[in-house]
Amino acid sequence: MQLVERHVIKRADPRFASLDPAAFASKNLYNAANYVVRQAFIGEGVWLDCHELDRRMQGHEAYQALPAKVAQWVLRLLDQNWQNCFAARSAWQADPSRFLGCPRLSGYKDTVKGRNLLVYTAQALSAPALRRGRIVPSRLNITVRRQQQRVQQVGIIPGGGFYVVDSISEREPVPEAVNPALRAGCDSGLNNLATLASDKPGFVPAIVNRRPVETINQHYNKRRVELQSHLGEDTYMSRRLERLITGRARRIDHYPHTASRRLIDRLMAEGIGMLVIGKNPLWKREVLPGRRTNQSVVSVPMRASLSCLPTRRRWWVSRSSLPRRVTPARPAFSTLIRCQSMRQRGPRRPSVAGP
Repeated sequence: MQLVERHVIKRADPRFASLDPAAFASKNLYNAANYVVRQAFIGEGVWLDCHELDRRMQGHEAYQALPAKVAQWVLRLLDQNWQNCFAARSAWQADPSRFLGCPRLSGYKDTVKGRNLLVYTAQALSAPALRRGRIVPSRLNITVRRQQQRVQQVGIIPGGGFYVVDSISEREPVPEAVNPALRAGCDSGLNNLATLASDKPGFVPAIVNRRPVETINQHYNKRRVELQSHLGEDTYMSRRLERLITGRARRIDHYPHTASRRLIDRLMAEGIGMLVIGKNPLWKREVLPGRRTNQSVVSVPMRASLSCLPTRRRWWVSRSSLPRRVTPARPAFSTLIRCQSMRQRGPRRPSVAGP
């Protein structure tokens, strides 16, 4: 099981000035390596893997601007993007009805505003600092406090005016004393974020209210229109808009995680060992756009909300795609996200009906 400890470094933080040039160099290396791969694939019909790319790009200035381990991970992620592109094209050739069009080749990042991910393995982190409970990436003048005991990997993810530092570690899951013969079902609707019921005698169903999420979207849409009205003709983003978008995304992400924690704790207290999650694939595809529809249906992350349920503990989960098609149960392992520097006033806590 993976544990992720998350830290947010904003633009006003002094550490932001050290992270931005490294992410910019990562973008330059990504674009330069992508150009080499595209030219070889389009002109010669040859695909260059990450090992051949590493041999060719070692003399590039963007490669030398990063630690060798970090630069190799940039090339590895580019290689993974090309493999995903080939897999998507194979699936499109087998069944074009699953796609809106032919998948395109991996493109370039913006040359001016573009930033790319940075991945630091344990070899690219200061070992003495890890023993003191600090994260000090190689060739970066930053220090991040941590709570995890063993750090295996650190990812620095660029965002709109901030960077997210994810510290990843492994831990063995602890099995819980539950009865796999007892089952519970969870489904989402237009008025409820989740509705939980069980075949256990005496179990009281629980309902998670979805209106706070709609309230967040309503405030976001109104405020966004107001801020966009003050922009110029060729200006599409401002720092106030960045803060608004980031705050809305964090609140939407926080609500289902809190609700899923309460539901899973409820199931653990009842000793229920199997959770069946209902899912309607592509149910938003034919939704007509509109003000009320966007706030209540389209902008609500239903799939992300339901996916939070099996991510809390080691759990036996069966995902059912309605109508009446249930896949075999399988164990699900998840990531527990601990937000350290993202504490800000968010929505009210999810209200779960029941005892």
